[in-house]
Amino acid sequence: EVQLVESGGGLVQAGGSLRLACEFSGFDIGDYSMSWFRKVPDKVRDGIACITGRDGRTEYDDSVKGRATIFADKYKKMIYLQMNNVTVEDTAVYYCAVDGWCNLRTPSYPGRDWGQGTQVTVFS
Repeated sequence: EVQLVESGGGLVQAGGSLRLACEFSGFDIGDYSMSWFRKVPDKVRDGIACITGRDGRTEYDDSVKGRATIFADKYKKMIYLQMNNVTVEDTAVYYCAVDGWCNLRTPSYPGRDWGQGTQVTVFS
């Protein structure tokens, strides 16, 4: 059974940093890719970061490139999103997802599994 549980959300001051975590179970990350998406009301989910478990290759959306790092610990069965220099535009519900491969530009994809999300609110 695939399970994804995000944590680490909360209030973050603009200019500060955040670190989100996603604990996963029910699969071997080496066979999949894992991603971070985010969503604001009335907008589709945006893919912001992805890591391929097989080789560790990462991809980032331009909105977070240079500020965000996605990394995984296969032994702890966790992936993380570190993001620095946050702005109020980073306010969103952040979701982790598991898929067959990285595909950040596809808001929904058959077979993709999602966590329940964690709220990040950036204040100035």
